[in-house]
This record gives sequence, structure tokens and C-alpha cells, in this order.
Amino acid sequence: MIRITETVRDALQGLKTFVPTAHKISYIKLLLKAGFDIVDVGSFVSPVLIPQMADTPEVVSGIDNQSNTRIMALVVNSRGVQKALAYPSIKVLSYPYSVSPTFLRRNLNTSPEGALNSLKEMIMLTEVSGIEWVVYLSMGLGNPYGDPWNTELLLEAAGQLYSLGIRNMPLSDILGQASPDTISEVYTTIIPAFPDVDFGLHLHTKPSESFAKLEAAWEAGVRSYETVLGGLGGCPTAADELVGNLNTLNLIAFCNDKGIATTINQDSLLEALALMSGFPIDKQGNAL
Repeated sequence: MIRITETVRDALQGLKTFVPTAHKISYIKLLLKAGFDIVDVGSFVSPVLIPQMADTPEVVSGIDNQSNTRIMALVVNSRGVQKALAYPSIKVLSYPYSVSPTFLRRNLNTSPEGALNSLKEMIMLTEVSGIEWVVYLSMGLGNPYGDPWNTELLLEAAGQLYSLGIRNMPLSDILGQASPDTISEVYTTIIPAFPDVDFGLHLHTKPSESFAKLEAAWEAGVRSYETVLGGLGGCPTAADELVGNLNTLNLIAFCNDKGIATTINQDSLLEALALMSGFPIDKQGNAL
């Protein structure tokens, strides 16, 4: 069975025009009805850096989640964790670790050592809460910044996270540069090395390239995927130009073509897509 996380946070975080809180809440409620494993609803980070996520507390408070879908939020420091723990409906926290020192500096203003130390502190704060952690291996499928990159470095980073008890580590290709061959090579190396870890795929990609990349990942054993309805978004600190996320509808089409069963209610998904048309963005996800 495939596991799908819908990342509302990644869809909206780079938009310049603020999406009203009520819009976000209504949209997320429809996504919860759609049957995703996880919905990533926001982040507890500085509103100066990511103003679109400034209303995450209000968004979480406005969601009465009666579904089996778990709610996730991103944190980058202990202060964010403490804020997130005030909301019992949040069951999963995520952290954007990276095998790229340049990306960690751009995204978190820290070093690999500093990021790991911060993660240790954050995990300690959640030990009795039942919180599940998802820690991204950003730039796990290649490094566009010129930093050293190879599968040995990736395995070393995964081992460090494993020693902290992390068992969910999506590999992230934030700038959409990974080829199907690279995806296949990386996952056929890392999955056997840590057989009890869920190495998902957080893919930024052109729509025309998504099918080949998904096929490479599925054949290599990847069973967890992160998507965005409409393919919106991207990381505002990774590059000057955002590269859109894997479109949820493209993943569903891939599953249908391959005969892969999903838990997604497509009627609710289409309702959510219709509601998205009321957001202050154009068809390419640019702010109006």
C-alpha cells in the first residue's frame, strides 16, 4: 500500500500574497476527508522569514480532525516544538535536515553539527508526548550548490539520524534536478542499508518528468510520497525561483496506471481543488 502526505505548508509557504486563515482551514478540512496518511498543515517558524505560516496556530485550532489522517507541522528549533506541543491534534513534527551544508546555512542558518544538536534537543522535548518525527534528508538526491555529494555521505547522514531514533526520512529533491537513474541508484542503496526506515520521496519536478521519476522510485521500493494538489509551491530559501511540487493528481494517475491501491477519495480531492481556485494565486501558483 502506498502512503501519501499532502503538504499544504509546502504549497503555500513561498507565496507573497497571504492566503486568508479561513481559506486554509476550509481547504485542510477537505484534504482530511480525502484520506491522506498525513496532511502537513503549517510550520512554527519565524513569521518574519515565512509570513505565510504566521497563522499556523489559528489554522490548527480551527481544525476539528475526526479522520484517521494525522496532522503534521514543521519546526526548526525548540521554541517551535514547545509551541506545537500546545496543540494535541498535531501528531507528527517534521524537521528539514540536509546533507548539504550550504542548504542548512541558507535554510536554517546553521551547520550540520548545529542542526543535529538542535534536533536532539527537540526530540527530547517530545519524548513523553507520543509525537512522531519526520526528518527530511534535503538534497538527498544530489547537490546543486557544489557541496560534496555521494551515496556514502547520504548513508552517513541517515546513520546519524537513525542513531537519534528517526525512522521516517524522506529524501528531498527541492530543486527538481534528480534524474530517474539517480533516484533508482540512491534508493536501491539506502533502503537495504536501513530496512526498518521509511525513506519516502519529497519530489519537486516538472509535470512532464514526474511519471518517469515516480516509476524509478516505485521500482526501487519507495512506498511513501509527498505531494501538493496542483503542484504548487517550493522552498523559498532554496533558490530564487521556486520549483513546483509533485502534483497529487499526477501521483494518483500514476497509481491508477500501475494498479496501485490508494486510500484517496477523489471526490473530496476534487472539492479541495475547486476551493483552491479561491486562493489569491494564479494557475501557476504565483501571487495575484
